[in-house]
Amino acid sequence: MEVFTPTIYSLPSLDSAHLFIKNIFSKNGLPSSILSDRDSLFAFSFWTNLFQQLKISRDLSTAYHPETDGQTERVKKILEHYFDPSSTKQSLFFTVYGRDLQFDSAKITQDTLAQKVSTKIQSVQQDVKRELQVDLNRLKRYVDKSRESPPVLNPGDMAWLSSKNIKSTRPTKKLSERWLVPFPILKKFSTHAYYLKLPSQWKSIHPVIHIPLLEPVKTSKIPNWHQEPPPPIIIEEEEEWEFYQILDSKIKRGKLWYLVEWKGFSQEPE
Repeated sequence: MEVFTPTIYSLPSLDSAHLFIKNIFSKNGLPSSILSDRDSLFAFSFWTNLFQQLKISRDLSTAYHPETDGQTERVKKILEHYFDPSSTKQSLFFTVYGRDLQFDSAKITQDTLAQKVSTKIQSVQQDVKRELQVDLNRLKRYVDKSRESPPVLNPGDMAWLSSKNIKSTRPTKKLSERWLVPFPILKKFSTHAYYLKLPSQWKSIHPVIHIPLLEPVKTSKIPNWHQEPPPPIIIEEEEEWEFYQILDSKIKRGKLWYLVEWKGFSQEPE
């Protein structure tokens, strides 16, 4: 049985002893003899004393007469034959790694995995850039649409008022009307604001309204046609309106009051 252990050329004697214990002694016990050349590693006093204490015979060959032990020399020749490129028809590097050693730096850079990864990253970046541009174009169309020229309102026109900034008596904002009843335009305050005629009890609301909070009342496409609120119902010679739904309720001065919506008086713009 042969045991080959990779090591370095200038191995200290103490390290060689560790290799001996790890690879030989731990598996096979103490040998009866050790055959080696006259290297200073084995001729060192450490090994000499160790062999004497362990009663191991040490046989040293000479450089000009290496045939001291035929078996050792035969193994050397076999190893030299195995590692000879003329026998394997390929380099030792190719035998171990399956490829030839490259010396052309340009070719190495071109064929390495890093180049492939770099190409893939560039491709992904181009795809991401293209998709981002598509989203930017879509966002631009949306923003440009909201930036269209504001509607032109003239004094006397009617406009719905957004309830966005108006606090109602409803329990939650979701239950409030999105648009309040149309109010007449009194005058143009600026290019983006109008002066509205609001109810006198709305003292907390400034009558100058920004145009995004206004929605012009659409007129019918039918010529000379205008939809009026339904006439009141006459009951026992008194005018009454048909009840539609209860919007809210509250207790005032010990009495329960209801906020109702009458049929035909919807506050939503058409």
